[in-house]
Amino acid sequence: MAQWTSAVGAAQLARLLKSQQDRPAGPGSRRPPAYRALADGIRLLVLEGRVPVAARLPAERELALALSVSRTTVAAAYEALRTEGFLESRRGAGSWTAVPAGNPIPARGLEPLPPEALGSMIDLGCAALPAPEPWLTRAVQGALEELPPYARTHGDYPAGLPALRAMIADRYTARGIPTMPEQIMVTTGAMGAIDAICHLFGGRGERIAVESPSYANILQLMREAGARLVPVAMAEGLAGWDLDRWRQVLREAAPRIAYVVADFHNPTGALAEEDQRRRLVEAARSAGTVLVADETMSELWLDPDVEMPRPVCAFDPAGSTVVTVGSASKAFWAGMRIGWVRAAPDVIRSLVAARAYADLGTPVLEQLAVNWLFGTGGWEQAVAVRREQARDNRDALVAAVRRELPDWEFEVPRGGLTLWVRAGGLSGSRLAEAGERVGLRVPSGPRFGVDGAFEGYVRLPFTVGGAVAEEAAVRLAAAARLVESGGTVGAVAPGSFVA
Repeated sequence: MAQWTSAVGAAQLARLLKSQQDRPAGPGSRRPPAYRALADGIRLLVLEGRVPVAARLPAERELALALSVSRTTVAAAYEALRTEGFLESRRGAGSWTAVPAGNPIPARGLEPLPPEALGSMIDLGCAALPAPEPWLTRAVQGALEELPPYARTHGDYPAGLPALRAMIADRYTARGIPTMPEQIMVTTGAMGAIDAICHLFGGRGERIAVESPSYANILQLMREAGARLVPVAMAEGLAGWDLDRWRQVLREAAPRIAYVVADFHNPTGALAEEDQRRRLVEAARSAGTVLVADETMSELWLDPDVEMPRPVCAFDPAGSTVVTVGSASKAFWAGMRIGWVRAAPDVIRSLVAARAYADLGTPVLEQLAVNWLFGTGGWEQAVAVRREQARDNRDALVAAVRRELPDWEFEVPRGGLTLWVRAGGLSGSRLAEAGERVGLRVPSGPRFGVDGAFEGYVRLPFTVGGAVAEEAAVRLAAAARLVESGGTVGAVAPGSFVA
């Protein structure tokens, strides 16, 4: 019986390998033998999760033809991978990817760093800050006081607690978008919301247009749902969307769904202008595309003079074209797994009906805690503290990276939690691997792209400040030197893998 569970074609593998070579490895780097470069490239794809574990690789002859190299080169690369534990083979069954004993299986997401690694590793993988206190504790205490009447019920509220649905609707109305509670569904975080939307509108094989780059975990969620992702390049720098490209994709590809982050885009930090929002909604309406607007970062403006445009849903208040997703996880705390969907009532009814076959509902206690925050003014106070903390972290990280890596390029966003950095001609995948060796967890650019795009980038979140931000930049510079010297060959240390 074969040990592989999926397969990677020769053309696909060649394309993924080529994406690692689009940028030079840096001045003074040593060029390894061809077989070694091929083995390292495949190993990196496995460690990045871009080639799954237990995926059958092409036969040696097929891959040699696709790469225009000798079969001997491919055979030597496969043998090196077998020796290192990244490949297993059996006569008649072929060869499939593996990970050495002691290495966690790649999950292709950006999960939090395991607790056992916190003491030795600086974590720049997860764009989330610690809980804002004392507001978290006060919210939970307030929720406990409100819990007894709900405890006498079955506790399943597929659409969300009526009180919280009404509160969220009122908050949209206060922003100038009249909203009824029937237009709101409470979900288990923004990921739960988008997962439900994808299953409702985007069946297996449906096209979904996404910004390029986009949020890594959402891209993976859509891939696993069987969607065909259609990337739409962002405008240069922090200029937001390229509307000409969007119109072309919506017209020619006719995607069922388009997913966008208009407010302090993850990972670039771009803020879409109001006219861009209006025109994108019009283009989506004309194409019959459901526009999913993720506004989880919308309250995280960091500079006091930022003028926030109207929400995307302001240009489709009925919610027939624009489905809006919000969340408490970025503005308040990632551990508060409360999200919501705003859409037309019939869309909400369909989402709620489908939920019976998923998670049934969102935890009542957490819903009561968020409702307490919204109703007492605690939310605004906590988010104000969050903005100040993120702004200080951003400024410290920017200064440290400019000092330690002056050749790296980026523009400083005016909100959000992430810095999108062009890594001076180095491979983001190799920087991520080298970072593990020097005690730094940093996600590489290809996590945020489709088909190996953005190899020359890394994402740096504003999650550390002060001396820790300075040390993170020092370690990042050390990782860059390792990559430049060709010193990234070798297995990742157990317990320190960036998933």
